[in-house]
Amino acid sequence: MVKLNTDHLAQCIKTLEYSIERLKSSKPDSIDYEVFRNATVKGFELTLETSGKLLRKALKAYIGNPRAVDELTYKDLFRHAVKHGLLDSAAVERWFSYRDNRNETAHDYGIAFVKTTLKLLPDFLKDAKLLQQLLKNKLGTDDAQSG
Repeated sequence: MVKLNTDHLAQCIKTLEYSIERLKSSKPDSIDYEVFRNATVKGFELTLETSGKLLRKALKAYIGNPRAVDELTYKDLFRHAVKHGLLDSAAVERWFSYRDNRNETAHDYGIAFVKTTLKLLPDFLKDAKLLQQLLKNKLGTDDAQSG
């Protein structure tokens, strides 16, 4: 049985929430705003990537061939999550939009990115928390070495 440690994802979520709070409380023309804008962008990217990696590990418990799971694209991971009852179709469509946003704006750390991404972040945080809790409940372990 695959066992997952979801602590890193939980920490990524907390860090992203903190960065968003600080960004929103900073003046747009301040250095704090620049620092927390960058932290928010990186926090979003890290949380998204960590979620995908954990889901990939989780699917190995449901799919008999671990190598086949390793070869799945990001979006195929989420499609398989629906097949195995880990996520519903509506949640997967939201995850696709988060990934598309990240891909479209990967090199745009400007105001347009922040405006676009900040609109996604409330739902993204809810979905990331739900995924973290679901994976912890189904496959979680308290052993920090289990990764």
